[in-house]
Amino acid sequence: MGNFPDIRTQIGDYVDQFVSFLDTSLEGFFDFIFFISSRTINGIADFLMWMPWWLFIILIILMGWYFKSVVSGVLYGLFIFLIGTFGLWEDMMTTISIIITAVIICLIIGIPLGVWMAFSKGFSTVMRPLLDAMQTMPSFVYLIPAIFFFGLGNVSAIFATLIYALPPVIRLTELAIRGVDKEVIESAQSFGSSNWQMLKKVQLPQALPTIMAGVNQTTMMALAMVVIASMVGASGLGEQVLVAINRIDIALGFEAGISIVFLAIIIDRITNGVAGKFQKHGGATE
Repeated sequence: MGNFPDIRTQIGDYVDQFVSFLDTSLEGFFDFIFFISSRTINGIADFLMWMPWWLFIILIILMGWYFKSVVSGVLYGLFIFLIGTFGLWEDMMTTISIIITAVIICLIIGIPLGVWMAFSKGFSTVMRPLLDAMQTMPSFVYLIPAIFFFGLGNVSAIFATLIYALPPVIRLTELAIRGVDKEVIESAQSFGSSNWQMLKKVQLPQALPTIMAGVNQTTMMALAMVVIASMVGASGLGEQVLVAINRIDIALGFEAGISIVFLAIIIDRITNGVAGKFQKHGGATE
């Protein structure tokens, strides 16, 4: 009586068949995604590696100074310099290139979807449970279809990161568009603005600070996938953490781990500073 009845559902098998169908039917599409993603990652990584180390540090200091303060800029520059002294400069550049590529794709997909959700209650109703699933599904599960579609490597890391990091920018874009003052919208309508003019000149500028908060969250979630993505062959700092785990190398694990922490602090503070600049600009123009 205490045993569960011998009832078996085959949902997992159906999902497996569906993924196999996609891989067969959309092989050219996935090859195109692989080509674009790999070229983008390699291009960004090559550019960052071409840049002199001292110039990169100066740029970080200037960005920290502009978006936060002089002390913050110097501190961020010191963090980057320390990562270089750990012998992890190339790994850091690879990690940054993966994050930049993932965030760019997230923004290209996420912001239009968020705008669409803001204007369509039906589409929003359909998307919300999907976004809930994307945010609550264990991150390791995303690695399975990533390997299936793209094999091992950085492109699989981008795919897995995309699923994990996409929901925040979609949700906050929808929230930002819906939160635009109705009086401002009515005023624009009274001047005969079309829907496109309304979106471009009124709603998006008003919503930009909240959208930038979504960009910050998406970027941080992309960084959070660095170590997990290393399990599908992604190179960079996450790979060094994985190597340290396999070797039980405390020194390498600490240096790679603290390097990721340094990057997280820098990225979080700078993107928050960008959002703050947009917030001040928006407040000044209202």
